[in-house]
Amino acid sequence: MDYALHPMGDSGVIIELGKDINVETMNKVRAVANFFDHTHFDWLIEYIPAFTTVTVLYHPLYFIQHSQDSRLPYHQVCDLIDQFLLDLNIGTASEPRVVEIPVCYGGDLGPDIENVASHNGLTIDEVIDLHANGDYVVYMIGFAPGFPYIGGMSEKIATPRRESPRLNIPAGTVGIAGKQTGVYPIETPGGWQLIGKTPIKLFRPGSSSPSLLKAGDKIKFTPITLKEFNEWEGTAND
Repeated sequence: MDYALHPMGDSGVIIELGKDINVETMNKVRAVANFFDHTHFDWLIEYIPAFTTVTVLYHPLYFIQHSQDSRLPYHQVCDLIDQFLLDLNIGTASEPRVVEIPVCYGGDLGPDIENVASHNGLTIDEVIDLHANGDYVVYMIGFAPGFPYIGGMSEKIATPRRESPRLNIPAGTVGIAGKQTGVYPIETPGGWQLIGKTPIKLFRPGSSSPSLLKAGDKIKFTPITLKEFNEWEGTAND
């Protein structure tokens, strides 16, 4: 596996697994994350997977107190990372899940869908069809708790972020920014073009797995009517 290690302050190592955002690099990130999920290290604080990297945060004092090695903790952690990456099998990452996300497009729930259509010379129905039929994969979770950065959207509906971000975007809102699409899991400010909303909850703080989605998941957006949205949301709130 090709990779590079970089220091991050005095208690972090960045494992760079690729230069480009693509499925091959994502599978490397997933394999490393899967390894840390199933392996315990006393020196490990946490790991943070991203588009092309996994950042490892560690306890420097652990090495000062428990190691006979006189080198800096950073170099000792790098040696340990080298050891497990040497034998890591990319195929050890679990098969991706397919998660269906119902979306009510346009109207008050997707106020920017006309902007997306106009920017790309399309009708609203064409925007919906293209968005709902993308080959989507979650590359990473970031920005806000449970927020999925989703690749695979058709470039035919790619649209720049808004010039002026909104202060409050409702949880469940589906947006487009450049060549990416995503779903806001909580109410938060944001500058993405809003095209619809899902009635399902992507972030559940009381759950053992608060984020519904995770890196590597396949996503299927399914159009629903406003009536179906209201019925679904009403059932979820009962």
